[in-house]
Amino acid sequence: MFRLDVAKLLEATAARGDTTQAAIRRRTGIAESSVSRILRGEAQPDLNSAMRLAESYDIDLRQVIKRVPIEVAA
Repeated sequence: MFRLDVAKLLEATAARGDTTQAAIRRRTGIAESSVSRILRGEAQPDLNSAMRLAESYDIDLRQVIKRVPIEVAA
């Protein structure tokens, strides 16, 4: 399973001067409610949103997506 590394994304957004959810929405076109859920870790971006974030902040998705082990019930 893969998860967005929110801390790394926030570094990239801050580097562009986007320190608010509204600023991220304006730059990416992603709904502010979705941005909010993504930044709180309550939701993962779909591929389209992940690509918009990557292109808007000139980052490689491999830099902000990390592999998370899948827990298997015993």
